[in-house]
Amino acid sequence: MEETNPNRVYEILAQWDSEAGVWAAESEDVPGLVAEAGSPNILAQKLRVLIPELLELNGVPTDRAARIHVRYQHEDSDVLAS
Repeated sequence: MEETNPNRVYEILAQWDSEAGVWAAESEDVPGLVAEAGSPNILAQKLRVLIPELLELNGVPTDRAARIHVRYQHEDSDVLAS
């Protein structure tokens, strides 16, 4: 079991899935985290609920001072005609 660290920041990566039209979030810091939403705001709301629940299910002690950092990544590519 991991010790409580009041300065712990849980890192989350949210990537735009252009085929599905959603933001998809995953994290190595939060086992089992997979969440999708159509906007960053809705995704953030989901993460505020899911992350504490998943940490508790995984036996990771947390307190109200636990913080998350979400990095949103959107990449695009195209072929330019000359």
